[in-house]
Amino acid sequence: MENKFDRTIQVLGEAAFARMQTARVILFGVGGVGGWCAEALVRSGVQHLTLVDFDNVNPSNLNRQLVATSANIGELKVEEMRKRLLSINPDAQITALPLRYSAETAEQFDFNRFDYVIDAIDSVVDKALLLTRAVVSSAKVFSSMGAGRKIDTSAIHVTRFGKVEGCPLARALRQRLKKMAAAEGLFTFNISAIPCVWSPELKSDGGTIAPIVGVFGMTLAGLVVKDCLQTVNEQTSTDADAH
Repeated sequence: MENKFDRTIQVLGEAAFARMQTARVILFGVGGVGGWCAEALVRSGVQHLTLVDFDNVNPSNLNRQLVATSANIGELKVEEMRKRLLSINPDAQITALPLRYSAETAEQFDFNRFDYVIDAIDSVVDKALLLTRAVVSSAKVFSSMGAGRKIDTSAIHVTRFGKVEGCPLARALRQRLKKMAAAEGLFTFNISAIPCVWSPELKSDGGTIAPIVGVFGMTLAGLVVKDCLQTVNEQTSTDADAH
């Protein structure tokens, strides 16, 4: 039988694929954006993935969330996502944590244990706390800004948080970070360098559609793939220079 990852290895190479398999990734939020990200990561070869989400599947998720089906309404999203990912790659080590990242749970997480921290949550308070703690760890951090009120997938792109403009979630996040900095003496300038998936488009009064959250999530996963490849290429170049 053809190796299920042969096509991935063809485009990335053996060394980068091996890096994907050893990378430890933690993903916060497996709803609209996070669910598509999780699947893309596992299909790309990530074998060590921790999923964090406190929510259950509900009927309003059916229009856009990969984890939601008419058969699993009421079930925990992380558990349903874990089952789906293991059906794709039974060899993967998927940890499902059914909890909310917040001030009450933050101490449970040591981000230095991970290579990548992916933020796909939409609570401004929790998001700000997550990013301030993750950015000072040894992990690389990627974040999703707001995916609501958008219909044009071609408007989605990646820039540093400091360059994000016209996004209501990013605006609210900046305001929250300023309050945290003033109240707690935190230095939040390094968050400006975090790569973010975002779009300036605001085309409706509300709502979210599957194509948008799908591209957001896939783009987040692509950042991990790209970084693994870049890490291997840099190491190869360093080794070559040493000889």
